[in-house]
Amino acid sequence: MLEDRTTAASPTAWPAAYPEGYAVVDVETTGLARDDRIISAAVYRLDARGEVEDHWYTLVNPERDPGPVWIHGLTSETLEAAPLFRDIAEEFAARLDGRVLVAHNAVFDWQMIAREYARAEREAPVRQRLCTIALSKELRLPLANHKLETLAAHFGVVQQRAHHALDDARVLAEAFRPSLHAAAREGVRLPLLECRPLTEWSAGPTVPRQSSGGYRPSSWRPSRRRPACPYPNPGRYEEGKRLKQGMRVAFSGDTSVDRELLEDRAVEAGLHVATSLSRLTSLLVTNDPDSGTSKTVKARQYGTPVIDEAAFGQLLRDVEPASEGGTRADG
Repeated sequence: MLEDRTTAASPTAWPAAYPEGYAVVDVETTGLARDDRIISAAVYRLDARGEVEDHWYTLVNPERDPGPVWIHGLTSETLEAAPLFRDIAEEFAARLDGRVLVAHNAVFDWQMIAREYARAEREAPVRQRLCTIALSKELRLPLANHKLETLAAHFGVVQQRAHHALDDARVLAEAFRPSLHAAAREGVRLPLLECRPLTEWSAGPTVPRQSSGGYRPSSWRPSRRRPACPYPNPGRYEEGKRLKQGMRVAFSGDTSVDRELLEDRAVEAGLHVATSLSRLTSLLVTNDPDSGTSKTVKARQYGTPVIDEAAFGQLLRDVEPASEGGTRADG
């Protein structure tokens, strides 16, 4: 275990707003798409100051091919006798309960976990997550890139088995502790994001995907090719009025309905789904408007209207047909 080099400099008064405990998580998966599955999972439970309490690891039978064996090393033969996710769901949940989920590129791990719990007709007891990539940016760490091995090297943590869930979780736990202490010393607000369990989801992809060229890209969602929106952008959404075909809609944060399903429904209604937010964006849909994501920050800067998922779902039921004119949809 890495010696905590920050203990002596730690503040005498720990920030009251910081969480009381963390669950540092890593999952290995068969791939990145919505029909991919978890094949192994590890959790390091940490106390409020980042000290390790215990750890846990399990293989998981994905009920399908294991995906990139050359990366994670888990073959069909190895996983055949492993428990199904529904068989380990309760124990996994017990280790997450009441804690902030911490992961490297946390949206990936959380969405994979949320989807597995949805398949098992259960709910993961996670309400907030913290991404160590986002935290390293908040701390302005002098990193060449945001790979786990780079963060580990910065804090002198030695990786033993990259892409093995237990070792990746150990490495992250050891790198997270000094990061947490640095944040406390410097008065940094932790980049906590809301986690929402899935209440509606689909097992398979509905839109062809563009190869990401890597196993774990900067965003967990593979690129999706969509046809261009055929309608001009009529401008911004106005509260109390209907959505109109051609409006440019961006999404940020977790949604109870699978994000891809929500995007598909928007496209089917004649809206333009945007991957980024600009001055021409008609509307931002988010359940966590104070999250501090790049899209919510830009929405405040540009004065872009913001509504939550439930309101958007209601508006999708009655979208006004496009009219002639308007502003050409960008991007």
